[in-house]
Amino acid sequence: MAKYLLDTTTIIDHLRGNKKVNSCLEKMGQRGDIAGCCCINIVETYAGMREKEKEKTDRFIESLYSFEVTKEIAKLAGELRRNYVKKGKTLAVTDVIIAATAITYALTLITKNVEHYPFPELEIEKV
Repeated sequence: MAKYLLDTTTIIDHLRGNKKVNSCLEKMGQRGDIAGCCCINIVETYAGMREKEKEKTDRFIESLYSFEVTKEIAKLAGELRRNYVKKGKTLAVTDVIIAATAITYALTLITKNVEHYPFPELEIEKV
């Protein structure tokens, strides 16, 4: 059984009927894999949600495992971001928190935004 962290775009794409994402999630369910999110994904999803999507969004978010963002994850996110700032690259705080969550829990991140996550220690599956 594999464990996955869904990037916010993956969640939104699923809610809006993206066939590629839906197929990926279906296969995960058939295998008995764990699909989850963290608080950052929830904030971003609800911030971009259309009012007519609320009920569907509520149901889907509740169906996902919730990976807690701990102090250790916050520290790792800060270190990841600092290391890339030193290289002249600015990364979104939300993206480094998502990455640090996936790294800490040994999750594969499901995303279409691979370029947002340049961390060699992060396992990514592109959808």
